[in-house]
Amino acid sequence: MAKKSDGMYYAPKGRPRAVVGPGDFAFAAIGLDHGHIYGQCGGLIEAGAELKSVYDPDPEKVERFCRAFPGAKRAACEEEILDDQEVRLIAAAAVPSERCALGLRAMSAGKDYFTDKAPLTTLEQLEAARAKARQTGRKYAVYYSERLHVESAVFAGRLVREGAIGRVIQVLGLGPHRLGEPGSRPPWFFRREQYGGILCDIGSHQIEQFLFYSGAKDAKVVHSQVANYSHPEHPELEDFGDAALVADNGATGYFRVDWHTPEALQAWGDGRLFILGTEGFIEQRKYMQLGRAGSSGGHVYLANRDEETHFQVEGKVGYPFFGQLILDCLNRTENAMSQEHAFKAAELCLRAQAQAVRIAPSGHC
Repeated sequence: MAKKSDGMYYAPKGRPRAVVGPGDFAFAAIGLDHGHIYGQCGGLIEAGAELKSVYDPDPEKVERFCRAFPGAKRAACEEEILDDQEVRLIAAAAVPSERCALGLRAMSAGKDYFTDKAPLTTLEQLEAARAKARQTGRKYAVYYSERLHVESAVFAGRLVREGAIGRVIQVLGLGPHRLGEPGSRPPWFFRREQYGGILCDIGSHQIEQFLFYSGAKDAKVVHSQVANYSHPEHPELEDFGDAALVADNGATGYFRVDWHTPEALQAWGDGRLFILGTEGFIEQRKYMQLGRAGSSGGHVYLANRDEETHFQVEGKVGYPFFGQLILDCLNRTENAMSQEHAFKAAELCLRAQAQAVRIAPSGHC
């Protein structure tokens, strides 16, 4: 399913690195509305988890899923999975506005929950998720794939932790995406109430990375804006957004997201991320090298007091998040990602979306 030109079904494949033995950790999939479910499940399986069952009300989605994961049993209903005592974790990529409700049901059933981003679409949902996590002790984990499932992002995190660029003072993210051919996106994708807005949706990747690389616990949205420049036939779609933030530790962040990847580009988006430190900087070129047809991703550039280096890390780093998540579920630890970090990234996305200035296509606010 790893189609480099199609972000909706982009599912990276890594080297299997099992952290558990056969039968030690069973999970199930519910809600197949976004193709990210393939990346979520693939990552868990590579880390040793067993995909036991799947449910979605759309049989065509289930059929497609089972072709990719033939070992998964087709469940007759959601309750069949929620009642299965062997299933420890529910992986889900439902319609964004429905992700929280599914998570509440999963946690109430004693399961940990692993949802695609954006994990929810309103502040009311966020409070409900936080309350349910406190009440049940279950996890509400989030697939922020542009950091968790990208080897250049994993490697850059190691460099930052090792102090390669000193204290991080600014993170700049560029997250372009390809909209695809007409009819390739489901109807909910164009309905503001269901997808949450561009800053809530793909902006969630960028805010999560800002918090992670800067080491911040909280931040303030200084300014945000959205626009629909090119798609008047979908008036609720936002095809451009950006935001500026200041973290509680003084680091600043800026990101831009859009649905304007040109058709000739070899990848679904030329994703880049720049991390500025007091003693150097890091650049990630995540998916491709512009102007080099068929190029690989996984490029990391580092400049500091000691070196100016280009690292090509594709196929060399792996995706440790999935194994860490499995062990966190078994041991009730928080090594993959803390619950508060996952929720804080979601909260800031919602606040950026709520206060965004809307730019009219003509340029008048």
